[in-house]
Amino acid sequence: MNIRSITGFLDPGWPLDPHRLADMADTLQALRRALEQAGYTVQTLRVATPPPAEMDRPVPPGDRPELARLLEAQCFVHGIDYGAIGPALHTEPAGYDAIPEILAATENVFSSAVFADLETGLSLPAARACAQVIFRAGTISPDGFANLRFAALANVPPGTPFFPAAYHDRGTPAVAIATEAAELAVDSLRDVTAPAVARRRLVGMIEAHAQALTRLAQPVAAEREVRYLGLDFTLAPFPEVHRSLGAALEACGVAAAGQAGTIAAAAFLADSIDRAQFKRTGFCGLFFPVLEDATLAARAAQGSLTVTDLLLCATVCGAGLDTLPLPGDTPLDSLMAILLDVGALALRHNKPLTARLMPLPGKHAGDPAEFDFAYFAGSRVLALRAEPLRGLLSGTGTLELGPHH
Repeated sequence: MNIRSITGFLDPGWPLDPHRLADMADTLQALRRALEQAGYTVQTLRVATPPPAEMDRPVPPGDRPELARLLEAQCFVHGIDYGAIGPALHTEPAGYDAIPEILAATENVFSSAVFADLETGLSLPAARACAQVIFRAGTISPDGFANLRFAALANVPPGTPFFPAAYHDRGTPAVAIATEAAELAVDSLRDVTAPAVARRRLVGMIEAHAQALTRLAQPVAAEREVRYLGLDFTLAPFPEVHRSLGAALEACGVAAAGQAGTIAAAAFLADSIDRAQFKRTGFCGLFFPVLEDATLAARAAQGSLTVTDLLLCATVCGAGLDTLPLPGDTPLDSLMAILLDVGALALRHNKPLTARLMPLPGKHAGDPAEFDFAYFAGSRVLALRAEPLRGLLSGTGTLELGPHH
């Protein structure tokens, strides 16, 4: 099992204070050394800011591309791989407009925007604004790749170490660890026919790694007076079959990911994570990133796995719609419609969900979706069954949705 990221959370100041980034970089590098000396591979170091509107000195939307450029430069200087500008909020419409400029101005900075939370509900204007970001970001480069660095957030709290959803809560600087743990699920199911045995294996693996990682990380964080938020032990994949969540679902007995039985298999794996005891933060669920998972990419290409199937997975602790290759001519209204479904699931189930949608310019449903990117597997463009919204869903109000009781 690899470590996808050690993520630091801080307010970098505005104007940006290089000393704050330097201090966080020192902590992240110390954590990397501690984990690597124990045998873990740490893929990336990352930092995430609060929502710019909520930084100690709020950053106006017009200044946010410059904040992103400065953050990227300081990350490069200090050996940090990626940075994330915290989400635009529904109270600041201009914040959404700045995001495509942030993405265009940088290569290694991510961003996000909130369109649903339990306090304010499902905002139709914010969902439309997120759809507009996706629509505009899809044209930044000829391959539509910039949308890899944007996520629309529904009910996502601060402190998750996974990008693009990561953001800080404005408190004391903090750190958290994101795992790449799909291979644990694959290993736990190997040569096993009894569910109880598979569950015991998976829970045991998660707890053993969590105890080791916490034992290594907590003293480093405490020494530097940084909060240790915990582990996001989500079953994130890598585009190889032995590190594939799709392969784990099929090892449970599903003929092909997306076919009947997929939801039961996903629920079984998610429930096993819930039963494990460890200091947790973030999603702690299942990631279904179509382009980052060899099996999911293959099943999507074959037509077995659809957007609707992935939404169903979100009801049993999938983390939303992730790296979905969509037709380049997908209308803005259709993007908004799928975001509303994601937001409704997040609020009614009281769980964090994201949408990272990737319309690919010039591509149509069924066309190959190929990128020269080590973290992506080849697939095909997914069909999206969505028509323009009418009636109350096409308005400018808010759907006040609460969890089911």
